[in-house]
Amino acid sequence: MNQLKKDLKAVAKDLKRLTQKAEKMTKRLEKLEKTAQVAKKPKAKAAKKAVAKKPAKLSASETVLAIVKRNRKGVDAAALKKKTGFEDKKIRDITYRLRKQRKIKRDRKGLYVEA
Repeated sequence: MNQLKKDLKAVAKDLKRLTQKAEKMTKRLEKLEKTAQVAKKPKAKAAKKAVAKKPAKLSASETVLAIVKRNRKGVDAAALKKKTGFEDKKIRDITYRLRKQRKIKRDRKGLYVEA
């Protein structure tokens, strides 16, 4: 009878160890599954289509020059202000700079044409 009790205690001890090992293994498996899910997410994002790049914005001078080039008869300061939304002072500065660079010329007072 004593031998049987000892054997049962030994089996119970082994069962406890095995259950603890099994619990540790399940925890490790859950951690691995979480890391695998995290690793899969960036791959899914990379599979998306590339976003088209926006065209670079033109500088203020380039914008005014483009408007002047489009209008063969010339553009006055008021029309430039209306089309660009710039202040009067900014329009004057830009047209002065473009005239000095010889990209535009003044046909008559306030009317600018391509040089």
